[in-house]
Amino acid sequence: MINTALSRKAIEVILQDAIQRDMTTARRAALLQILWNERYLTRAQLIIRAEYRLGRNCFGTSAWEDTFYRDMRVVKMAFQASGYLLEYSRNREHPGYYLHGQPALLPEFKRLVRASATEADQRQIDIYQQLSPASRFRQGCSISDTARNVVAYRVRQENPKLTLQEANRIALQRAYLP
Repeated sequence: MINTALSRKAIEVILQDAIQRDMTTARRAALLQILWNERYLTRAQLIIRAEYRLGRNCFGTSAWEDTFYRDMRVVKMAFQASGYLLEYSRNREHPGYYLHGQPALLPEFKRLVRASATEADQRQIDIYQQLSPASRFRQGCSISDTARNVVAYRVRQENPKLTLQEANRIALQRAYLP
């Protein structure tokens, strides 16, 4: 008889290895996790979220729709195996994939969102709303540049022989490639 705790851990290690080596497994695992946390996501929203995690064109460039629907069939079977029913709503107010009988957001995810929202300062929000779209764009770019520079700095600390340009390239790869 196999210890169930041991077998779960062993399966998790093997699954993580498969996710790192195989894009199909990585996509399906990402879709499963996304749909476990959020509901009423359309195809486009799911693809954007998966591409954010796995990299642009992770569904391919030519037959990406077929790839998406094949992946969703497997994800649907995975949810069914766990006792959940993945369905699609065509309701204008709540379109998209959802788990039947489950709330729109996983309770833990909802708590995380609430906690983040309480950190927002209304004065900062008011100032931000007064900015022009161009100013908001520049501010967003500045934040992204700062984040990339911090990562590049850490990369150079780990490997001082790298040039600043090489460290920046690695920082960009870490942010945008799987």
